[in-house]
Amino acid sequence: MEQQAIWAIVIFLVTYGMIIAEKIHRTIVAMLGAVIIVVFGIVDQESALHHIDFNTLGLLVGMMIIVGITAETGFFKYLAVLAAKKAKGDPVRIMALLSLITAGGSALLDNVTTVLLMVPILFSITRQLQVPPVPFLITQIIACNIGGTATLIGDPPNIMIGSAVKELTFMAFINNLAPIAALIMAVHIPLFIWLFRNKIRTTDELKANVMKLDEKELIEDRKLLVKSLSVLGLTIVGFFLHQLVHLESATVALAGAFLLLLLTGEHGMEEAFAKVEWTTIFFFVGLFVLVSGLVETGVIAELAAQAIELTGGDPVFTSMLILWLSAIASAFLDNIPFVATMIPMIQEMGQLGIADLEPLWWSLALGACLGGNGSLIGASANLIVAGMSGKEGHPITFMHYLKIGFPLMLLSVAMASAYIYLRYLI
Repeated sequence: MEQQAIWAIVIFLVTYGMIIAEKIHRTIVAMLGAVIIVVFGIVDQESALHHIDFNTLGLLVGMMIIVGITAETGFFKYLAVLAAKKAKGDPVRIMALLSLITAGGSALLDNVTTVLLMVPILFSITRQLQVPPVPFLITQIIACNIGGTATLIGDPPNIMIGSAVKELTFMAFINNLAPIAALIMAVHIPLFIWLFRNKIRTTDELKANVMKLDEKELIEDRKLLVKSLSVLGLTIVGFFLHQLVHLESATVALAGAFLLLLLTGEHGMEEAFAKVEWTTIFFFVGLFVLVSGLVETGVIAELAAQAIELTGGDPVFTSMLILWLSAIASAFLDNIPFVATMIPMIQEMGQLGIADLEPLWWSLALGACLGGNGSLIGASANLIVAGMSGKEGHPITFMHYLKIGFPLMLLSVAMASAYIYLRYLI
């Protein structure tokens, strides 16, 4: 192995070790690791910038601005009280209801947008019921990644696979991935309730107080609400149509954000930008550059090549290896560069004699998307929720999430393994 590759691995492992240790803020650690990667010449600055996924960052910034302005209207408080009243003020029912809403929203939009919309609602609900928000937030992370697995637009790995393999249409993703995503979600909701039932108890008095609330009184600025929801609606329609009109999701989100800023006036611009989770944005930047060191030195490609060589062309072994390798890798690495490496490898396997590649594509999609639930740094939505939670004074630690998310991820991937085998390989 070349010296540069060894240095890239060492820097990557040390940086991730410090992130896990949580002695220093993860954004500082990630950015310092990224700077070292460039300073040591492992990746030059131009290549490092090339590896930063500005589509993801633009989507995040745009939606954070829209959500931040919408929050000023009291709309999320309104939704919080309405949802709590529908669930009779019971925290367990609220957890189950919002998990289903999040999974559905992630399938129809994308998981990042969905959590940006849902997390403010959760904070309002938990404040009303005086229960800790972290259990709700963890279920939101897991539900959004499961829901995002179901469609072409739900998660970035699916978008990449659909772009590379033209035969895998929007409906193909739904037909092949939605059934197992729905089954996994159905299994997880009772597990959520069992895991957190003793941590989210509240009193009958607080439940009664919630039922007495008038949600309509919580709307603070009706004119701004009309503007915000109109722009949010247009933005959501844009997400559905962005492939047809050849616009990236970041363009749609930023267009919506600045249209809303135009409608609200300059006076709200500084406050809107202050609501952007800049620490989370720069954490992403650091991670992208860190992983670029492994990509540019050929470490990820070498690992993928050796793993596929082990299969010997057997379709069952190959599918299971891709599924589990993708899941474990995606739990601790950014799944975008990993999927980018795996796509040409799978295409090459088609040239080497594997006639039916469809099980391999679905294995890659399921592994990469479900694997994101394995750790707090496994998917974009995880980091967004953690950043928003920390800002509210309720930090989600790496190890606390790992103890819950990793076993549930293993369960979901085991279910996906059975699904792949029974549907495609028998």
